[in-house]
Amino acid sequence: MANKVYPTAEAALSGVLRDGMTIMAGGFGLCGIPEKLIHAIRDSGVSGLTAISNNAGVDGAGLGLLLETRQIHKMISSYVGENKLFAELYLKGELELEFNPQGTLAERIRAGGAGVPAFFTKTGVGTLVAEGKETREFAGETYVMESGLVADLAIVHAWKADREGNLVYRKTARNFNPVMATAGKMTVVEVEELVEPGAIDPDHIHTPGIFVQRIVHYPSYEKRIEQRTVRKREPNP
Repeated sequence: MANKVYPTAEAALSGVLRDGMTIMAGGFGLCGIPEKLIHAIRDSGVSGLTAISNNAGVDGAGLGLLLETRQIHKMISSYVGENKLFAELYLKGELELEFNPQGTLAERIRAGGAGVPAFFTKTGVGTLVAEGKETREFAGETYVMESGLVADLAIVHAWKADREGNLVYRKTARNFNPVMATAGKMTVVEVEELVEPGAIDPDHIHTPGIFVQRIVHYPSYEKRIEQRTVRKREPNP
């Protein structure tokens, strides 16, 4: 079996990146984002990218880094409210945006990974989301057709992997990572723990290794907090 483990994020992306490609990036906010791979994409200098991600990170972190360098040409996303630069670029006409309801985005990615070219949903019917799309009646209800999504490259973050690429995600960091791992023509994963084949209980595997082509191991991560909300202390009685 070919070795899937690479020494660095840069090495794991070697020969994969090119201008104008479509990249799926896992994560929700800053939870479970493939931050090492995002840094490597930034440093590679590729441009004209279409990024498929639930959100665009925040200013100065996550996909926000690729917005700063103007490497992203288009975003296919659900939520972009935490990134001021994103809004600025969009309003200036320097960034294309394809908005999706969050559940629709997740299902478009899942469908792409499952080989389903399109599906019908009630979400978005009668709104701007449905403009220009086919609608159809089922059991007296109107549905809008959405297409499945497949990317040239999927970058995901997992908690644990074995050397064959079987993945385990930790708690909410699971978010968009499992569906994106199946929907990339090439899937590169960064992991916090790397173990030998057989060390993971088969019943605990979330993504089978057949979907993963390359792995990079980074044991240390900064745990960021997107919004720190505090409450004033009540005065002592």
